[in-house]
Amino acid sequence: MMNCVETAALLKSWDHILILSHASPDGDTLGSACALMRGLVSLGKQVDFRCADEVPEKFAYLFQGIPLGGFSPEHVMTVDVAGIALLGSLREEYEAKIELAIDHHGTHKPFAERRWVEPESGATTEMIWLLFKELGIKPDSAMADCVYTGISTDTGCLRYRNATPRSYRIAAEAIEAGANAAEINRIMWESKTRAQLEAERFALNTLEFFCGGKGALIRVPRSILEKTGTKDSDLDGIAALPRQIAGVLLGITVKEKENGEIKASVRANPPADAAALCAKFGGGGHTGAAGCSFSETSIDEVADKMKAACEEELLVVSN
Repeated sequence: MMNCVETAALLKSWDHILILSHASPDGDTLGSACALMRGLVSLGKQVDFRCADEVPEKFAYLFQGIPLGGFSPEHVMTVDVAGIALLGSLREEYEAKIELAIDHHGTHKPFAERRWVEPESGATTEMIWLLFKELGIKPDSAMADCVYTGISTDTGCLRYRNATPRSYRIAAEAIEAGANAAEINRIMWESKTRAQLEAERFALNTLEFFCGGKGALIRVPRSILEKTGTKDSDLDGIAALPRQIAGVLLGITVKEKENGEIKASVRANPPADAAALCAKFGGGGHTGAAGCSFSETSIDEVADKMKAACEEELLVVSN
């Protein structure tokens, strides 16, 4: 296991660096990758980026102005990737080539030659901010936007229980460095298309409760996306809806992806543990938010499996 100082020293010695994000990319993995790429470019290094899935349009601003690619990578690393399976279709190509992993998940399963993992960090972008200081990089507004995006999205705009005092401090430092916090928060939390709202309406019609109202589950079959013309990434925010219902400790969303895989997203309120639940199926994440994936099965079968696992988890925490 490495620390921030050792990670900075390693990166100083590298050039022609490829950074990988996890599949179904969110604001933290993309914010971490883009912040780090911008920082490394400022040191005169060449960088590139890959992700198994398309980057959602709302995150396009993170990449603006970054000179990417044009070289064969000499070094490969990941950011915000808790396990090798999360690389999706890139796993086979890069599994044996990853030299460094920077991550903040307590469920991290080692897969890289070296790793810097800080489960106490509210977001991986917090770690990138600390890395800037160790590398002697003075963050500009674009870097600050990337870091603030990761903190905002992974902590629910600093509302979730993984937000720490340091999360607030780094968010404030990012704003002082020029991060457009108000606009980022608007894009991430207060902006939806009519198609997204229509898709959410259809999905909410599938809402069901179990365990005396302590569990809630939403199904998002492929037909909803086809009917409304939305993409997988358009419905990322729907995973938070079941947990917002008073009395719900475990909220589950099961979504059918284009490749036939079923993704289960779990959100938990205390004392329930989303990461512990998803770990039963090879997934991971945080206490309050986690996920896992299933193949060669149906959305209804996954829903039944997740409800049964939730019942076991709720039985444990209620005793």
